[in-house]
Parts: sequence; structure tokens; C-alpha cells
Amino acid sequence: MKIPGLILSSAIILLGLNSTLAQTTAARASTSQTDGSSQTSGKKAAPSKRKAKTKKPSAATVRRVHRLTRAFIASADLQPMTRQLLDDRSPAAYAGVEAYARKHAGEDAGALAWLAVGYARFLDHDYSQAIEALKRAQPRAGDLREYTDYYLAISYSALGDSGAVIATLRDFETKYPESIFLRDAVHTYGVALIAAARSGEAVRLLEKYRNPTRPDMELAVGRAYAKLGNVNQAAEAWRRVYYAYPLAPEAGDARAELDRLGAQPGLPPVTFAERKARAALLAQAHHNADAAREYRVLLNDAAPGDRLEIQAALGVALHTSGNDREAHSVLGSLPETTDESNGRRWLALAEMARSANDEDSFRDAIAHLRQSNSASESFEQALLLGGNMYLLRRDYDKAIDYYRELQQRFPNGRHASYTHWRAAWLTLRQGRKEEAKRAFEEHVALYPTSTEVPAALYWRARLAEEEGDTGRARAWYQKITYRFHQYYYAELARWRLQPLSEVAAVRDPVLDRIPAASPAPDLAGEAAEPPADNIRYHKSLLLHNGGMTDLAVKELRAAAAEGTLWATLQIARYYQEDGLQYRALQTLKRAIPSYFTLELNALPRPYWETLFPRPYWPTLKKYAQDNELDPFLVASLIRQESEFNPGAVSRSDALGLMQLLPKTGRKVAREMRVSKFSTNQLLTPNLNMQLGTRYFRGLLDHFAGQTEYALAAYNAGPERVQEWLAEGPGNGPEGFVESIPFTETREYVQAILRNAAIYKRLYGTP
Repeated sequence: MKIPGLILSSAIILLGLNSTLAQTTAARASTSQTDGSSQTSGKKAAPSKRKAKTKKPSAATVRRVHRLTRAFIASADLQPMTRQLLDDRSPAAYAGVEAYARKHAGEDAGALAWLAVGYARFLDHDYSQAIEALKRAQPRAGDLREYTDYYLAISYSALGDSGAVIATLRDFETKYPESIFLRDAVHTYGVALIAAARSGEAVRLLEKYRNPTRPDMELAVGRAYAKLGNVNQAAEAWRRVYYAYPLAPEAGDARAELDRLGAQPGLPPVTFAERKARAALLAQAHHNADAAREYRVLLNDAAPGDRLEIQAALGVALHTSGNDREAHSVLGSLPETTDESNGRRWLALAEMARSANDEDSFRDAIAHLRQSNSASESFEQALLLGGNMYLLRRDYDKAIDYYRELQQRFPNGRHASYTHWRAAWLTLRQGRKEEAKRAFEEHVALYPTSTEVPAALYWRARLAEEEGDTGRARAWYQKITYRFHQYYYAELARWRLQPLSEVAAVRDPVLDRIPAASPAPDLAGEAAEPPADNIRYHKSLLLHNGGMTDLAVKELRAAAAEGTLWATLQIARYYQEDGLQYRALQTLKRAIPSYFTLELNALPRPYWETLFPRPYWPTLKKYAQDNELDPFLVASLIRQESEFNPGAVSRSDALGLMQLLPKTGRKVAREMRVSKFSTNQLLTPNLNMQLGTRYFRGLLDHFAGQTEYALAAYNAGPERVQEWLAEGPGNGPEGFVESIPFTETREYVQAILRNAAIYKRLYGTP
């Protein structure tokens, strides 16, 4: 097979990410010769558009690129087999790749096949077979030799063969200084040296790689020092693990080592500060019961000046671990102070009062914070808590008071724009339109870059439209559509603009406060084009040919400096070629975070198709139409629920594409007379969509076909939606959506409706 193109993926990135790329994988490389000439299928390779680099690649780099390119081309037909092997690791898959490796013995393609087999055996914990395959790969592994060496060493280590580990990794540091495995290999080598009674060498090696700190490295350093009889430095390393990394897997081993060491003469005692830091880290990680245990012990040893702080921390940990009765006893007995621990104390008491529906105690806690900790983060959080509490109680004027106080006291705080907007919106909901108009304009002026600006623009325009001020309404609607192209409110604004097409917009200086959107990334420019001489890029291509996409992605992540675009785009392409649309989608969302502000023509269409994919489309469309649903709405719902990951499992145990709870799945399965239904079947795309679309149809019927209500019910439950509707939807369906008191549900509904509109613009007729 002859393959066009000298620069491996320059043309591919320009073409974008779409399904046709998977069918033209071979077109990523050239049959370049060692003298730099190119043999193609009758056509010359298109010249690279990259600007000339000031630093010409070395001859050694050019040779490495040429060999990697040849290996890539030679192994182009290997990928389907290795991908299947790495996916299911069945006997048949192993047999197929091993047969390919034997057929191509003595070739680079054969070495890649053996590496894939060795890696698969390693993943299966079949270390003896992994060693056999990796040894076969070694002689012709080329620039992937670091992979054979590293996984050989790890396999030897798993079998307890320290001598073989040492022999394999002896020169790893000097041979592969840029390896993604360097620190892992050093750690493995150091552990083997310790086991071989060569702790002095281990210390000299490991000390070079202690920064940045890694718990596994520190544990090994400590053991090496202990073998040399240097107990002080051993203890220092183990304490760092146990006290600074309490959740690390090595923390238990470090504790055991410290216990074995005991209180030896001359060994500095553990400080109160170390113990306190450990407890705080546990609390920060939400291991609250463990934190409470630590604080109890600390309280016994606390000096008088530390006792109040530790008691407050204990009470907060008890509260966050669910032990409110004891927490109240501990916190309620503390004297008033002005430090932050006092703020956390009263915030916890406020949270407990709210949970107990004790409004008087809640207001009392707020009053204490206002008096003694008025500038603290705890007071800010308590005011937010109060606003949200009264919002859920539908006591909107009290909610407004708390939201306003928070915004006024903390105008630059992290909740300021949100609470300003909530107060403004609730003012409109309460019918005070003149006050709401001023609040909407003030929001745009104060927080022009906030996420709430599209809502403020839309509702200010609605008020102008209602008053007959159509020129102003047109100006505000237009600002949304120009500046926030793919947002929920932009779609509503486009619809409201239709009858205003003949009205002249009135310029409003408030709108000038909103900055321009970030420009679209240049996906056809130099930043998006893989550098021709980047070794990591070429290694990633070869690894991907070998089905080892996870390793290819690691190479690209190592290649990517902060903000580098080409590596992220390449990662997305690998995932798409592998049929992992959800990972391609997730990767592109990170690479192009501002895509919702862009017009469709601002990005090449293949990128939009990756951001809004249609996997399982025939099945999805069938079940949508069976239930008289818009297929694009169903696709948008799935995108929001699981991003098209069929194996997704939520924290609440919702499963599969449409994130059905087991009880919901069983109920709908009974209604549809699905025989022998089991919860695990919800991870099957076909059945998940069959049940999910039927369930959503039922919600639509329950809410008289109103999509906004049904979507809210899908996320928060129909009972809650009924409660919200009891207040009156107000200002139409979009007013109901903006009034949803749960931020997650409100943003969920808006996102699905927004994305459904994008699907329709992209694909037209389903």
C-alpha cells in the first residue's frame, strides 16, 4: 500500500475529526526514505504550511522520525487486531496478534505486535507471559524500547525478581531521560535495589527524584534510609507520607513503618502541627468521620491556646459526618471569638438549624456571624445558605434580602454575580417590574462576564417588549444572539426577534459593557498542526497503531505544554477513531471551552459533529419515533446525561446512556413486558434507549406535552415539578425554567433545549 503525505497528520487535522478519518487511517504517513525523499501513490505530498522553525531538527531526530514513520506505515494493518485484543483480551484475539507477530518476525511491525501482546498480558496480570512477549518485542522496538523495558521491569517486580528488575532498569535513566515512565521506573528500580541490599545506591538515586513529592517515592526513600540505619531521615520521609498525604495508598504502610520504628532515642517527636494538618486534610477531602477521630485525639493534647480551634474543628467534622447531636453539643458550648474557626462554628450551627427547620436558631446563627465575623467566608456561605433556604420555601422576599446582603457585603466574592442575579430575577417574579429593570441593567454593568448575563439581557428585553419599547428590546435581543450564539437564551431571543425584524434597534450604552467573546481557535493554523519533528507525536501514532490508545494519549499529554492545541486535537481524533465518541467529546470540550459563544461557521463542521455526535443513531431514532419524540431532543438528553458513554454510572447509581435508576428501569421494563430484565441490562445501549424514551414519553404525557416540565422531572422528579408549578409558571415555560430553585436542574433543562437546537441546525431533518 502506498500512502501519501510526508507530514503525518498535518492534513488530517485540517480535515477535522469525523468518521471518514477512521477509514483513511493510512493516509497519516508517508513512505519517506532515509534521505528525506517521498514515494507516493502518484501524487506529491502537500507542502506543510508551518512557518520555518528557527531551530532545525538534528540529524538524529530526523532519523528517529523516519524510522517511526516507516514502522507506522508497516503496521497500518495491525490496528484492528490490537484494538480488539486490548478491548476484550480473549484467547482468539491473543492468537490473532501473536500470529501476526510471528509472520512479521524481525520487522518493526512484528515488534509492535509483541509489545501489544505483552501489554495486554500485563493488564491481565499474566506476568510470565507478558515477559515472554516483551522480550520478543525488545530487539526491534526502536523508540518504543522504553515501553518494553518498563513493562518488563514491572512484570519482574510483580513476580518478586529484583535482580531482573535491576538488570532491566540499570540504564533507563540515561537511555530515556524524557520517558513518560521515568519517575515510575526510578521508583521501581529503587525498590529493587533496596530488596537487593543496595540501599546506598537506592538513596542516591531516589533523592534526585523526590521533588515534586510522591508518596510512593517517599515510602521507598524512608525504607532505604532505614536499611542504612538512618532512622531520623527514614522517619521524616514516612511522616511526610502519613501526615501530608493521609489518603494516599501508601499512608497505611507509612504508619506501619513508623509504628515499627517506635520512639527511639534522638528521634524528634511528631509535632502537634503535623497531626493538626493531617486532620485538616482529611476534613478537606470529606473524610469527616476520620477527621473527627483525629480531632478528638488532638483535643487531649492541645495547649490552651489551641483548644478552641480544635473544638470548633471537631464540631464541624461531627456535623459534616452526620453526627449533628454531638456536633451541636460541642459547638454550642464554645465561647464567642472573632477568628475564622468561630465563623466555621456558626456556619455549621446555621446548617444544622436549617436541616432541623429551626428558623429562629438559623437567624440567631446569622446574627452572630454578622456581629463577629462579618468579613469571613463563613458569613458569605451562611448568607447564601439563607437565600437558598427561603428560595426553596418560596418565601421570595426573604430570599431576596439574603441574596442582596451577600452581594453587597461581598461584591467581588465568588457568589456575588449569582446572588445579584437571583435577587433581580425574584424581584421580577414578585411583580416589581421597574425595580427588576434596574436590577437587570445593573447586573450587566457590574458583572458583564458572568454566566447570568444572557438571562439578564433576555428578561430586560422582554420587559422592554412588553412596554412597547421595541427598539430597545431588539437591541438587547440582538446582543444575545451576536455574543452568545449557542446559548439557551440566544435561541429564545432569535424567536422573539422574528416579529421585530422591521424595528430599528436603539443603541443602549449598557450593552457596551459586555466584552467580545474569545476568538475561535485557529484549527487550521500552526498551533493545531502536530510538529513534524515531535518524537512524542510520532510515538503516539505508532502506539495507536498497536491498539494502545491509553499509552498514546499519555505521550501526547506529556508533549502538550499549557494551552497547546494540537496534542488535544490529536487525542480527540484517536478516541473518535476508536469509536469512543464520549471521550472525543469530552476532550474537545476541554480544547474549545468557548464553543457555545461561536457561530457554526466559526469552526469546521467536523468539530461540531464531534461536539454533538450521533452514535447509535438508527436505534436512537427508531425508539424516539416509536414514542413520538424528537430524535434530536433525545440525543441532546443523552449528551447531557452520559455524553454517550454506555457504561456511565452516576453517584446515585443511575446507569447507561439515559442514566436510568434501577427502580425506574424495572418499572418501565414491567410496563413494556421485557422478559428476564436485570439491572445490568441498563448498560446495553439498545435496551437503555428503549426504556429511557418510553419513560420520557410518560413524563411528557403527564405534563401535557410541555418539554420544559418533562425535562425538569427527568432530572429532579415529577413530584418536585408539581410543587414548582403550584406557584404558577409565570412568564411562560422559560419563566418556569428560570424559576427552578435547583441550580443543577435549571442548568440541565437549559442545556438540553440549547443542545437540541444545535443538533437541528447541524443536521436538519432527523
